[in-house]
Amino acid sequence: MRSPSFLFAAALLLSLPAHAQPSKGWAPVSNTTLAQDYASRGEHEKVVFLFEKLPVEEQTSLTTFPVYIASLQALKRNKDAEKLTKKAIKLRPEDATLGVTLGGVYQAAGDKPAAEKQWQKVLAQLTPAQVQPVAVEFSRRELPEWTERTYLRGRALAKNDTEYAPQLIQLYTQTQDQPKVLAETLRLIAQDDKQLPYVRNMLQNALHEEKDFDALEKQLITATQEHPDQAAYSELLLWLQMQRHDFGGALMQARALDRRSRSEGVRVMELASIAQQNKDYETAIEGFSYVAKEYRNGPYYTGARQHLLQAREAQVRETYPVDVTKVRALVTEYDQLLAELGRTPDTAPVIRNLANLYAFQLNDRAKAMTLLQEVIDMPRASDEVVDEAKVTQGDLYILKGEPWEATLLYSQVEKSHKDSPLGYEAKLRNARLSYYAGDFKLAQSHLDILKEATTREIANDAMQLSLLIQDNTVEDTLGLGLKAYAAVEQLVFQNKIPEAIKGLDALLERFPGHSLADDTYYLKAQLQRRTGDFPGAIATLERITANPKTDVLSDDALFLLARIQEEDVKDRGKAQELYNQVITKFPGSIYVAEARKRFRKLRGDGVQ
Repeated sequence: MRSPSFLFAAALLLSLPAHAQPSKGWAPVSNTTLAQDYASRGEHEKVVFLFEKLPVEEQTSLTTFPVYIASLQALKRNKDAEKLTKKAIKLRPEDATLGVTLGGVYQAAGDKPAAEKQWQKVLAQLTPAQVQPVAVEFSRRELPEWTERTYLRGRALAKNDTEYAPQLIQLYTQTQDQPKVLAETLRLIAQDDKQLPYVRNMLQNALHEEKDFDALEKQLITATQEHPDQAAYSELLLWLQMQRHDFGGALMQARALDRRSRSEGVRVMELASIAQQNKDYETAIEGFSYVAKEYRNGPYYTGARQHLLQAREAQVRETYPVDVTKVRALVTEYDQLLAELGRTPDTAPVIRNLANLYAFQLNDRAKAMTLLQEVIDMPRASDEVVDEAKVTQGDLYILKGEPWEATLLYSQVEKSHKDSPLGYEAKLRNARLSYYAGDFKLAQSHLDILKEATTREIANDAMQLSLLIQDNTVEDTLGLGLKAYAAVEQLVFQNKIPEAIKGLDALLERFPGHSLADDTYYLKAQLQRRTGDFPGAIATLERITANPKTDVLSDDALFLLARIQEEDVKDRGKAQELYNQVITKFPGSIYVAEARKRFRKLRGDGVQ
């Protein structure tokens, strides 16, 4: 009579995979390979059968042990798993991960106290060389608490408060333990300011909720006050405030770091430029003024003076309605700056900016053209500045209703600055010219190029215009509504605002229910704001926000509505309510970060 083990072995042989069946001249497949194959198919009885007859040294080898122990546990043979693990520990006492495995065996058997006692024993006997593999093993078993304890034990062994900081920061980020993320990152940069780039990157990944940013900001403010000589805290606070678009708070840190590092205003210049790009003109003006005042003999003085006037000009242009008296005051300041610095290649951008004021704000095209020609004819002026002046000349020809002259200049700049931002800007101008003329096919040919190979800002503008054309020539195949809308946009470019508003009203009357209706209302509201008709702008925007079918421009309209209430009507309560609606109704909107910043400011959460 055959023994049960013989019968099982025979059955096992018959069940071998095809590649493992004996054949003439066959080479035996290793037990480990077969066992892994069975394990992958969940045939754990066969795995155990293959391994249980092996010598103990092979059973506990690095290749066999993990497969063997997993199958024993799958079969609930916990006592056998315990015995096997203890044999492995006896043969490889230096491998502390086996102690973690033994605790896992107890845990799987439902004996949690025994598991924790075993893991405590592992940590008590831990050596510095064993910290990382043991922590990795705990992490693999999804035991974050014990992973943390292992790294903290390793820190104690190293007698270094920042040992294993990167690993702990990563762990706390994964477990979303934000207070510990903050504590670890601040401790790390206090000891080693070279870790700032790493810390910034980890915080960017770890912090998502407003309360987390608030907590970090409070801790950093306290740290900078208690340790004013540790620049790392100020550096991180500056970065955080920039992330939150709190440029006023960031300016304070930039000035402090500037004084400490004696960098002659370079940090403040960078911060002020970013503030200006984000339309925080007050902070930009304050920053440029600081550099111009504090470093009159420094390398950034001339740039600070120029950028200061540009920031003031942008502020005047975007404070509605535009105050012509302030525009003329700016002209005087530009003239004074040119008198002080001279009309040189270095100040050619100032002359070009002055030409813009005459062209678009004072409607003095002849004076503007004269100034631009002065830049173009200036000896040793850079090609970049000369071609920027040509682009502005092209704009002037559009104002004068001479598109062919404009496209000639734009095309020259396109050719001389191919694959550069200025060349892309000129191509975008040409695309708009085609759009104004109602030649949407030619406009799209320009835009398709710009969407792929340009700076982000120009690519976004190109994408928006391209989508406008696509969306509004599907049903209206002749593009009659879009041609009327494009003609209005040309009036806006020419600063003919009353005529543009009349054109929008005519468009709404002529094409009721057109897909352009929301775009038309939104543009009309913007123009009403520019003329100082704030009640009219609010009423127009509410036609968008009150329409449940509107989706594309709803967040744009709501955000603009909030800005009008805050900046023009000065109704802080209403503005706060509207910013909160932007945050809650449109969490994925590009306006959320700015809306949150403005909401906090109105609520009185300003950083001290």
